Amino acid sequence: MTSITTTEDGEFVRSSSHFDDRITADGSSPWPVEAGRYRLVVNLACPWASRALVTRRLLGLESAISVGVTDPIQDEKSWGFTLDSGDRDPVLGIRYLYEAYQAAEPGYTGGVSVPAVVDIPSGKLVTNDYPQITLDLATQWKDHQRPGAPDLYPEHLREEIDEVNETVFHDVNNAVYEAGFAQNQAAYAKAYGKLFTRLDQLSERLETRRYLVGDTITEADIRLFTTLVRFDAAYHGHFKCNRNKLTEMPVLWAYTRDLFQTPGFGDTVDFGHIKEHYHRVHTEINPLGIVPEGPDLTGWSTPHGREALGGRPFGEGTSPAPMPEAVGRAYLALRS
Repeated sequence: MTSITTTEDGEFVRSSSHFDDRITADGSSPWPVEAGRYRLVVNLACPWASRALVTRRLLGLESAISVGVTDPIQDEKSWGFTLDSGDRDPVLGIRYLYEAYQAAEPGYTGGVSVPAVVDIPSGKLVTNDYPQITLDLATQWKDHQRPGAPDLYPEHLREEIDEVNETVFHDVNNAVYEAGFAQNQAAYAKAYGKLFTRLDQLSERLETRRYLVGDTITEADIRLFTTLVRFDAAYHGHFKCNRNKLTEMPVLWAYTRDLFQTPGFGDTVDFGHIKEHYHRVHTEINPLGIVPEGPDLTGWSTPHGREALGGRPFGEGTSPAPMPEAVGRAYLALRS
């Protein structure tokens, strides 16, 4: 069900975002910031989409930007809205996300990815540029953020955040896919080595500091978290990233638990969707589509001890309000 692009050396190549328009507050793009106008379409299994969910929660943009959640299993017609009544997104009225892509570019035949931001009045896809989407939520949507929203991309730290993000993308976020989709032993070994070398370096960095950049949660932590939280459920076994489990890397395990237990992080994670997607969609890796029963999830709620390192999770801001129980049960339940 997946289409994989590789180099002549058998190394996985990630496709770039084809639709990269931005939604801006200053009128510099055709798409103005406007509460209620756009719908964020996500899949709960996808780490790139999860970044947008976490950011939206932390900033309190729920009332400004609605969310559509697709089925964890995509088919030849792309991501479908089978979780909704009548198999249609209740706001956009479409059955498959590719319909929004077609509305934006008739005849489009490329990949269909999440996160995707769709203009509700026209039904057109605005952007699937996942790195920029979260940055714009943090910087362009300030007038619609909740009182006490944290600054996830503070100006004085942006250069360092960008450097960390670039490294984490190449050596962690994307490296797990390079290992999983490698077409030969050499390509796999290269990705595997790069991944664990970087994880060791990140562990050293985080041994004496609570967060990646500065003393508060930033965009950098969100981007690392969404890969680490999927590590044992998907990447360790399914993608053969098996030198260690996350639970066997003490600093990174504590760091990820710290974030997981922070409102806005763990309440946007669905382990059931994660396991269903990775183990059933990638038939070239797991042709029988058997979904593992594990891993044991009880450890996610155990104390992490990271408070001893200091830091202020939300800086001068405050924690987001607890997610309403009904919403949590309907879309974001933690299912083993």
